[in-house]
Amino acid sequence: MTRHSISRPARQGFTLIELLVVIAIIGVLVALLMPAVQQARAAARRAQCANNLKQLALAAHSFHDTHGAFPPARLILDVPRTQNNSGTFVGLDEPTWLVRLLPFVEQAALHRQWDEYAPYGTNPETARNQALPVFLCPERDSANDAVVEDESVIIRLPCGCPRGFQVVPGGAVTDYAANHGDLSPGAVGAPTDFYWGGNGTGVLISSRPIGDETAIERKWRDKVRIADITDGTSGTFLIGESHVPFGQLNKTPYNGPAYFGRHLTNFARIAGPGVPLAHNPGDQRADAYSFGSSHAGIVQFALADGSVRAVSTSTSTRVLGNLASRNDGETVGEF
Repeated sequence: MTRHSISRPARQGFTLIELLVVIAIIGVLVALLMPAVQQARAAARRAQCANNLKQLALAAHSFHDTHGAFPPARLILDVPRTQNNSGTFVGLDEPTWLVRLLPFVEQAALHRQWDEYAPYGTNPETARNQALPVFLCPERDSANDAVVEDESVIIRLPCGCPRGFQVVPGGAVTDYAANHGDLSPGAVGAPTDFYWGGNGTGVLISSRPIGDETAIERKWRDKVRIADITDGTSGTFLIGESHVPFGQLNKTPYNGPAYFGRHLTNFARIAGPGVPLAHNPGDQRADAYSFGSSHAGIVQFALADGSVRAVSTSTSTRVLGNLASRNDGETVGEF
């Protein structure tokens, strides 16, 4: 008996419907995976930001070991200021605390380009425009675009009074601000206000240079030492992230030239009643003196003991004021 085999045509591949189903499945998997990838990247940027703050805190402590005190946020006289021959102000325009930390963040060569006691505008442009990754949060900035150009702005005093139309010089910016303290000394235009030399309640504060309105010596008064942080170094802010609203990157007063000592909000912030943490870059309650970040729900701080903590944006302003002040007699436990 003869058997006859029946030949079948070879399968040539997927049908169109099968291909569409596979593409749809891949699309669903990618959609499920993307949030996890984005969260992982955000966590990595947050960790790098925390590491930057740690490096700055260690640098501030190394400065303290070398000079016997933390660096001044800036030099500013508490007497009328006059312009020198270069058109800059004596005891107002000198470089900020960030320049003083350069030797302690492996930037000794850059530091040698600066004169810490000469007005900002007389220092080399290459030094003024040098943005450093350690001064920048990777969630917000990169060193390639963290430089502000010269800009003409109306500067307002903390009391809200206009100071007038000014041309602000360009320079590199930072995402990290010195803790200047709280509002308790006042901000009404009086000589006792927090932004004048020696009045800040924080750790890195505006300090008075030794000298007068015509010339300053290469020294400064109002030195804050570890022993002066009587509320405890583990419960006092040292450095934190700056609030920069949407559309204000590389712009004064939120994100201006960080090495330029004239405008406090470029390199220092305060916290406490009247100055809450910004919940996000779109927070309308916060202002140019607020700490804030681009991380979801938290702002990262280096404490005066060198540790780094993520502080919830919902933290009360009373607690923030206690953390910002070095010696208000109010110690903070868990926060």
